[in-house]
Amino acid sequence: MNINVLLFGIATDLIGSSSLEIALPINCTVTSFKELLKEQHPKLEKMSAYAIAINESYATDETVIQNNDVIAIIPPVSGG
Repeated sequence: MNINVLLFGIATDLIGSSSLEIALPINCTVTSFKELLKEQHPKLEKMSAYAIAINESYATDETVIQNNDVIAIIPPVSGG
């Protein structure tokens, strides 16, 4: 299944784009997605942590990604 991935903050800088389309296996969890993403884009290893949102709601590592879901990678945000 193909999934649209939106990138924000430093993730955009590391990948060089604000969005990606990634092919995922059926019943892929967020944990598996993160592993696949880092294999395809090793520069993401530079981010110590980030949140995943699916269809505008934060997801846990056990969440199963469905066909046509939109995933957002949200890096830590600091303010001043």
